[in-house]
Order: sequence, then C-alpha cells, then structure tokens
Amino acid sequence: MDWDWNFVWQIMPTLIQGVKITILATLLGSMLAAVVGLAIALARRSDNRLLARSVGFVAEFIRGTPLLVQLYFIFYVLPDIGILLSPLLAGVIGLGLHYGTYTAEVYRAGIDNVPRGQWEAAKACNLSHRQTWLRIILPQAVPPMIPALANYFIAMFKETPLLSAITVMELMNQSKSVANTYYRYLEPITLVGAFFLAISLVAVVLLRVIEHRYGRIAK
Repeated sequence: MDWDWNFVWQIMPTLIQGVKITILATLLGSMLAAVVGLAIALARRSDNRLLARSVGFVAEFIRGTPLLVQLYFIFYVLPDIGILLSPLLAGVIGLGLHYGTYTAEVYRAGIDNVPRGQWEAAKACNLSHRQTWLRIILPQAVPPMIPALANYFIAMFKETPLLSAITVMELMNQSKSVANTYYRYLEPITLVGAFFLAISLVAVVLLRVIEHRYGRIAK
C-alpha cells in the first residue's frame, strides 16, 4: 500500500480534533491525579490507623488492577447504581484515580525526605499543623518530586488510547473511525504514532526546563 498525502490532508482535521481531546483528558486527569495523590499520601500518614489502613488498602487495590478494567467499571457498571457519567468525564476520573495512587507514593517519598529537624523547628515556632505543611514541608518536598510526577503524567498521556474502549473520541478512536470508514490504516495509524511521539518529546523538553528551573536535574 502506497502512502497517500492527499488522504493525509483529508483526515488531518479529524485527527487534530482527536489530539485536542487526548491533551484535554491528560491535563484534567493529571490535575485530578495530583490532588488525589496528595490526599492519599496525607491520609496514609494520619494518626488515625483505621483511616490510614483503609486508604492504603484502596490505593493498593487500584494499583493492583488494570486501568482498562477500572475504566469499564466507571463507565459501564456505575450506571447500574444510578451514576451515569459522560465518556470523557469517566475517562478523566479513571485516569486521575489510577495515577493518583502512583503519585501518592511520590508524595510520600518527597515528604519523608524532608529532614526531621524541619518538623521540630516548625513546632518550636508554634506553627499550626496547616502552616507547617503549607509553609515548611510542601515547599521543600515538592521540587524533588517534579521529575517523577512529570514522568507519570507523560505515561498517562500515552495510555489515553485506552479511553477509546469507553467511546471517548480521542486520537486513537478518531484514527480507527477514519481507518474503518476508508479502509486505509497505514496513514491514520502512522500519524497517531507520530503525534504521540512529537507531543511526548515536547513534554520531555518542558520537563527538563522545569527541572533546571528548580535546580533538580534528573541524573
């Protein structure tokens, strides 16, 4: 089968629309994962053993099951109990919860890396629990986390094709639709790979810039 540039330009607007949905799902999923991960990390450090163990069990359960199964559960099973979500919202929630359990471990490692003396100094200064976290602990813990968090978010971006299983019209689903319509798979599937590679490379460059800004170049 020969490469057809006319066909490429014909399907490009459709694929670009898929790229927009893919990027949107990744950004929203990343923000949710960042919040969920921090919440899990803090809950697991709670003095309440029941809370810490319950949250830990749920996090391990989510990490131990495939993302695709979780997406199917959110989109196809939850409606049976009256929770009906749009495909994109279900996909964002699935990505956010799944990767939130991984970012929680990044947060945990970063928080544990803060010297114990910082906690004691905050206590000596009569800072409240909230002030200690916001002014002392998190500002020191977050910068070293950036490379690991960014890598998870890039991995999330490359897993967005799974959203096609719940009818999200992201890049992969758009390409399959075009390919099935015209019975040509070479151009759309190749372009999908090219789009993912190009955007991933741009994300890696941005990651290096952020690392350099914080003086945390990954080794």
